Amino acid sequence: MDISRRRLIEFGAGVVGTASLATVLGLNLNEPEPVSAQNGITPDQALEKLMAGNKRFIQGKPLSPNRSSARLREVAQGQNPFAAILSCADSRVPSEIVFDQGFGDLFIVRNAGQVATPEEIGSLEFGTLVLGAKVLLVMGHESCGAVIATMAGNPVPGKIGSVLEQIEPGITEFKGKQDDPIAVKQATEANVLAQIANLKKSPVISELIESGKLKIVGGFYNLKEGSITLLT
Repeated sequence: MDISRRRLIEFGAGVVGTASLATVLGLNLNEPEPVSAQNGITPDQALEKLMAGNKRFIQGKPLSPNRSSARLREVAQGQNPFAAILSCADSRVPSEIVFDQGFGDLFIVRNAGQVATPEEIGSLEFGTLVLGAKVLLVMGHESCGAVIATMAGNPVPGKIGSVLEQIEPGITEFKGKQDDPIAVKQATEANVLAQIANLKKSPVISELIESGKLKIVGGFYNLKEGSITLLT
């Protein structure tokens, strides 16, 4: 049994039982051992590894690790990402590139405004508890359209409003200030912190944090420089 399944079973056996929990998540306890884990590091080391990759990227010296055909075949057998990221779906913020990582390194959840809805929280619970990511980064970015639209408060078509509703509670003090670049940056950072607070309401994630198995941090991505500034 691999470490991911053990982690899941240890956490949930007292709630629904080992067999039923595995069945619900579609886990085959008789599967062969997966590839060697790369996440046998501490949360602080995972964050350092993530930020070192961004430093290489902004310096124009990327290593482009784990992008070979051999790595592709290796991770086809199983995944052990060392970091999880809740990021905006903006096409200008590709996490594997800006953090100089490759196949199997990052467990990424993306949507407009990096909002922590129940589906996103559930996905990140899986990425941290089951797959073993040691750091969870919530990353906002410069000139975020979702944040700006929320600040403006104008009617929007379709289901776009459901995204803005998730952002609004955390940035109420910035409503109507969408034309102020400083206010937009502050609102974006406030949204990141609000989504972190939402994630911490998860019993799964909060338990991992309290036990020292996970670190959760916020980040702000500069579109022009490609740099990430940590907020927490």
